[in-house]
Amino acid sequence: MIIRKATQRDAKEIAFCMLLAMEDIVYTFIGENSTEKALTFLESLIIQKSNQYSYENCWVIESDNKVIAAANLYDGADLKQLRKPVALLLKTRFNQELTYEDETQSGEYYIDCIGVNPSHQGKGIGSRILSFLIDEYVHKKKKTLGLLVDKENPNAKKLYLKLGFKIVGEKRLAGKVMEHLQIH
Repeated sequence: MIIRKATQRDAKEIAFCMLLAMEDIVYTFIGENSTEKALTFLESLIIQKSNQYSYENCWVIESDNKVIAAANLYDGADLKQLRKPVALLLKTRFNQELTYEDETQSGEYYIDCIGVNPSHQGKGIGSRILSFLIDEYVHKKKKTLGLLVDKENPNAKKLYLKLGFKIVGEKRLAGKVMEHLQIH
């Protein structure tokens, strides 16, 4: 198993993992509950540069030459710029407006989502990629990592706290109040 920066060739697998992590949000983005359209939407953003979901902002775990997990993160200071292509695609392809709250801000690298292929869940893959990101960004680059956790997902919160994240506040995202956690 290796962890590496994503490439455009990983788009299908990354989209699958991302959709697992943020299903309801993507369906709200595109205005319908279509897995096929949601995956196509994500893939079209992943293969492009300079947007929130670009392969440039993803790390993957690969096993037997297959992507089994993906993590999407970016500098929170860049959120507004990275969102512009997402908003444009939503408007042109789905006639939808992107009206979400800012889930991050300057001063943190924001872990937007982590998704693990269901056939590899429960094997510590999520912990492994999180530990890698903590080492890469916090220990080596001396950056702050941040993320939001749904209050209805106590298992994820427990994992983040175990890895050293601390609760720093709350943020609204997609109509839900989420806990904002950071590690630095």
